[in-house]
Amino acid sequence: MSDFRVFAPAPVQGTISLPPGESHHLVTVNRARAGDTVIAFDGRGTEWTCELTDARKAGATLRVTALHTRAPLPCAITLAQALPKGGVMDDIVRHATELGAARIVPLETERTQVHLDGDRSDKKIEKWRIVALEAAKQCGNPFLPEITAVQPLAAFLASDVTRGAQLKLVASLHPGARPLRECTTVFRSEHGCAPATAVWLVGPEGDFSPAEIQAAQAAGFIPVTLGPLVLRCDTAATAAISVLNYELGG
Repeated sequence: MSDFRVFAPAPVQGTISLPPGESHHLVTVNRARAGDTVIAFDGRGTEWTCELTDARKAGATLRVTALHTRAPLPCAITLAQALPKGGVMDDIVRHATELGAARIVPLETERTQVHLDGDRSDKKIEKWRIVALEAAKQCGNPFLPEITAVQPLAAFLASDVTRGAQLKLVASLHPGARPLRECTTVFRSEHGCAPATAVWLVGPEGDFSPAEIQAAQAAGFIPVTLGPLVLRCDTAATAAISVLNYELGG
């Protein structure tokens, strides 16, 4: 695999013209030179193997030499994550991208201590999209996760994303939470196949409230334990996606 990866528009007549930001990162930051091999990707599974033909810092040009289409993971996982404090959400977005999450939904919950409104929310979402792009370049993921607007938990539970998910899981510290393998085994036995879409709900510091767990269950979510230890929310999100990918063959 080439050391150089760029997010790029589709080629025109076999040539990709990079925008200034990607050109600067490729030529100035990564020090690519004319003749180097570069992998360009569109964030939707398409990659182009290219030769860097013009190494201008403000407008590099690539010549396409091969086209590749990558298949997504077997299960499209949505991570619905209650907003944590500080810069922890950056780490969650990065890890979720590296693990192939299809969508990330930032949530406001009863115990959320961070509240984003207006311009501040828009700036945070744009920052998380940049974090996801950087993670995709680093790990070779040709798919970028959709990162939605911040929304209240109640709105998400009533959303089309939730209604359309085949498997709905909520990471829970409350009594009665089930092991993940039990949930996936039951799904396979009832449907004859693994789920193609799933949602993980992960709470903030202090977990979801009992009322929120009840609301999630009413929306079809199954409380799942991630083990006997209390995990930080960023660790819980990473573990949740990892173990579900493993169980479903991703």
